[in-house]
Amino acid sequence: MSPKSKVSTTDFDELMTRRALELATLGIGQVSPGPLVGTVIVDARGEIVGEGFYLYDQKKHAETLALEQAGERARGGTAYVSLEPHAHQGRTPPCTEALIKAGIKRVVAPVEDPNPKVSGRGFAHLRDAGIEVCADLLAEEGARLNETYIHYLRTGRPFVHLKLAVSLDGKIATRSGDSRWITGEAARARVHELRHQYDAIMVGGGTVRADDPLLTDRSGRKRQRPLMRVVIDQCLRMSADSQLAQTTDQAPVAVFTRAESATAAVSELQSRGVEVISGKANLVDVLTELGGRSIQSVLVEGGATLAGFLVDAGLVNKISFFIAPMIIGGDDAPSAIGGAGAEKIAEALQLENIHVQQYGRDIEVTGYPKSKDER
Repeated sequence: MSPKSKVSTTDFDELMTRRALELATLGIGQVSPGPLVGTVIVDARGEIVGEGFYLYDQKKHAETLALEQAGERARGGTAYVSLEPHAHQGRTPPCTEALIKAGIKRVVAPVEDPNPKVSGRGFAHLRDAGIEVCADLLAEEGARLNETYIHYLRTGRPFVHLKLAVSLDGKIATRSGDSRWITGEAARARVHELRHQYDAIMVGGGTVRADDPLLTDRSGRKRQRPLMRVVIDQCLRMSADSQLAQTTDQAPVAVFTRAESATAAVSELQSRGVEVISGKANLVDVLTELGGRSIQSVLVEGGATLAGFLVDAGLVNKISFFIAPMIIGGDDAPSAIGGAGAEKIAEALQLENIHVQQYGRDIEVTGYPKSKDER
């Protein structure tokens, strides 16, 4: 494949970097706890001669796969990598060493890897070997691609994405608690795509009692690790006959509660294979515990009480609302977000970097909370 001769070097670099980012997405659901990485090798004549993307189960990284495909044509060429190549011996040999040995003369990578074992060292190793390094092209896109990995490495806690399905008037159920289904099939299929991208899914105990959900990834796509199902149930009223408790052989279930560990309710859930973690219903503690288990990302699907606690605590990193063209009405019908909320409009949580997409009759609105300093 040859690039158009009229495309400038800068434009071609961007084109190839976007291709590396695109390749990286082929690893979604199959890299955690590692990052998404894609690589394109372009030879000295400007032709693509190798491509690769990372999967956790593979013994080779994206750079190595692309270099093997390129062979001798990599010599004197450029490597476009979606994340800084690593220079240390981990599960695989150093990628920087492979690039150097292959005779690569230039490396373009959008962002530095925040992993302390990598951060800046990969770029430094390449520069010390005389390789030209461009480390800022499409930096925002590169960081967004690995937003869960970067957040986890920097904080030790999983990236939290709050997802809710609502009516036009902001209701998540009728006054009787009926919520199936507010959104249509296309939007629900999109939700399973989201579940596929995350390590864990979290709901409150009230949602489990009201809806008895399965909370599984039914995208049909391969996963590197099973989707962990997490329930925040302070009083531990989750039934051992719930679908969650009955399906622990399909995917793990962990319940965080304030309840004492030595109770009949705990024993009954444990007999079903449910892990009960007592004394850790504080959400910061919960996220810290999950981070300690290498859970990089959590998709929160309600309900209103849990959503309110997370928003009030400033623990939400991303928000998606799936809005259906219906009006539920009623003072007693639950709204999407509980908690204390804002006292003044100026204190309301504002979103930025908004993305809007239609799925059938429904609309997805996704954005990122502004920091308090930006409001």
